[in-house]
Amino acid sequence: MRIAIVTDAWLPQVNGVVTTLGRTRDELIRAGHRVKMLTPADHRTLPCPTYPEIRISVLPYRGVRRTLDAFRPDCIHIATEGPLGFAARRYCVRRGLAFTTSYHTRFPQYVRERAPIPVSWMYAWLRRFHRPAAATLVPTPAVRDELAARRFRGLRLWSRGVDVDVFRPAPKATLTGPRPICLYMGRVAVEKNVEAFLQLGVPGTKYVVGDGPDLARLRTEYPDAVFTGYRFGSELAAHLAAADVFVFPSRTDTFGLAMLEAMACGTPVAAYPVTGPLDVIDEGRTGVLHEDLGVAVRRALTLDRGICRQAALEKSWARATGEFLGHLARRDNVTRQDVAQVLSSPVDP
Repeated sequence: MRIAIVTDAWLPQVNGVVTTLGRTRDELIRAGHRVKMLTPADHRTLPCPTYPEIRISVLPYRGVRRTLDAFRPDCIHIATEGPLGFAARRYCVRRGLAFTTSYHTRFPQYVRERAPIPVSWMYAWLRRFHRPAAATLVPTPAVRDELAARRFRGLRLWSRGVDVDVFRPAPKATLTGPRPICLYMGRVAVEKNVEAFLQLGVPGTKYVVGDGPDLARLRTEYPDAVFTGYRFGSELAAHLAAADVFVFPSRTDTFGLAMLEAMACGTPVAAYPVTGPLDVIDEGRTGVLHEDLGVAVRRALTLDRGICRQAALEKSWARATGEFLGHLARRDNVTRQDVAQVLSSPVDP
């Protein structure tokens, strides 16, 4: 099949959405499908206010239309609710084409961290975006149930995977400092709640692997922690494998791919009992979930690293991509009348 994937999140961004879409593309191509990625790299962009690493496409509709007209995909998947996502949605709705969407990011909570916008308003906006889709793909049952409670429709599960050849156990000599070593890896931004990790009164050494808008401030305020910046590939895997526990302090993630990567390296996870960790962590076996993150860390240190690795071996990108492929809708499976009926129905407040 010819599959178009539209995303506002793409390289050089480093996050779970980019990783998921990149690995999905690779698996689809490996299976013999033709894939066209529509990303900010093909459009004029501006840096996102407060987060310049993210590039916002400017007036992308004509470019999206030309690309999709030329490629003529059998299936169109819209991965993000940004300018490119809206342009592709507009294209499909105008032509009466079936398409699918996915929900990767808890935008209502992210926006609320930065501006006094009610969460309910943001969810109403997101419902409006996803309503015409043949299906909206979500990463976990917890996210599905949360969105269903907020009156989203057509929710389907699309899980995630991990490259167990790259992320694997290794000697601990990569990281130095008093042990135990607690490590966070990901964006260094307010929505990731990294400061909750840095404030923990646990013994040993804290490592922060990643970058983001809060890095300079946190590096100044927490001089005893080790801030490495971004690490990639085998070097990142070596850092994860050398840690005694991986700390995931976020309360706003939909999945948390970094947890799977840590587990594949044999490193147990300490996290809050919230969406994301609830579906990724096998409590008391691959990690510990607790409202007191310090308690979670201390208990996670006692877990069997071999069990963590074994659990990750069951999560392949090939399997996750099979789920994605099974939910796609062929573009001719809907009529203009079907789309018009969806869009004309009352909007939930």
